Amino acid sequence: MLVLSRDEVRRLLDLEQLLEALERVFVELSAGRVSVPPRIAASTERGFLGAMPGYADGILETKLVSVFAGNHELGLPSHQATIALFDHETGKPLALMDGTEITAVRTGAASAVATRALARADARVLAVLGAGVQARSHVDAVTRVRELEEVRVASRDADHAAALAAEVGGTACASFEEAVSGADIVCACTDSGQPLFPADWLTPGMHVTSVGASRDGPELDREVVRAGLLAVESRVAFEPYPAGAHELQGLDPSNAVELGEILAGTRQGRTSPEQVTVYKSTGHAVEDAAAAGLVYHSALEDGAGTEVEL
Repeated sequence: MLVLSRDEVRRLLDLEQLLEALERVFVELSAGRVSVPPRIAASTERGFLGAMPGYADGILETKLVSVFAGNHELGLPSHQATIALFDHETGKPLALMDGTEITAVRTGAASAVATRALARADARVLAVLGAGVQARSHVDAVTRVRELEEVRVASRDADHAAALAAEVGGTACASFEEAVSGADIVCACTDSGQPLFPADWLTPGMHVTSVGASRDGPELDREVVRAGLLAVESRVAFEPYPAGAHELQGLDPSNAVELGEILAGTRQGRTSPEQVTVYKSTGHAVEDAAAAGLVYHSALEDGAGTEVEL
């Protein structure tokens, strides 16, 4: 089987191709043409190990991802993962690749797909809450789908906010409120187990993305989630954590639209420039399949990776 390192995955994963592939698999997901069971996890005192198998877009894969929020204190990523690919006709193992890079890039790219579908066409100001791996990934991806004039970065760690703002040519804000105030697009990318901001910070026409998935609680306030059109990758997001999101517990899944439904035109997205839209991401195996498939095929063309016998 082929083994691909993180550096190789980073080099081989093309973001523009990934945006196209994600749109395709989201449509397939909502149409019921994929096989993806809900995520499961084994928990320890400090974190959990999740398993995310899936078959989508001709790719049979599974990801093992560990989520340990306290790793930042140790200089380690909070999310670490590996992805294994199998032949969809014989079940033969094909590849083992780093999944940490894929998780970072595909999450930001999925948010960019949602932003392209839901944010106002004239959205020009992006506020990113958090200054870690996902924040950087979201800036990179969202700038591919909207012509931004301003990028604001806010974090509970002011030094981290300043460093990311300098890296992306943005502005470091002193508080979450300063970053959110008057923004067109807000991307919440933290490990917070408490809501980052109240609904009265929202302004007409704002698009909000949340990718945080702390096991301690929700990243978004319940009233923020209910403030406008709610979009999800899949209605599995309404199941109990860790398969679903804390923010959506007790809400009616029929009141949300799946991103694939909007992309396919079977459900309506934004209906007016004043409407608030919210995309709550829980991460989905079809995203890993789309990204891992691109990496694997690029590796075969490029001659990258190391062949090993099991």
